[in-house]
Amino acid sequence: MPTLDLILLVDDDETTNYVNKRLLTSLNVAKEIKIMTNGQEALTYLQNAAAGGREINPDLIFLDIKMPVMDGFTFLEAYERQELGNDKPIIIMMLTSSASFYDLERLKSFKKVKKHISKALTNADVREILQEYFEG
Repeated sequence: MPTLDLILLVDDDETTNYVNKRLLTSLNVAKEIKIMTNGQEALTYLQNAAAGGREINPDLIFLDIKMPVMDGFTFLEAYERQELGNDKPIIIMMLTSSASFYDLERLKSFKKVKKHISKALTNADVREILQEYFEG
């Protein structure tokens, strides 16, 4: 299994972040895992990385849909509008408990979102993502 440089977990739920970070750490899939609690934090981080700040672009983002301050859809709109991640492809996975038909249909309009995964991450989810997007 490849080791990524950075994974961002963008979710306002502390328990979900704890469980997902613990799983990712136990699988040793990334040198670093950062937690952001809303889309604005993640957007600011990515803007700083794009501007050549100390931050590095993540390889993978797990993004929740429903969050305060800036939700996942608003983040995705800003991310695409600002053309972030164009210099280095960033894999974005929606990780959410929201499985409404409306949300799933809306996700299809965001080409940078690779797939929707139900919370919480599983060992099989992580292995499948790494195999599909980061091996070979």
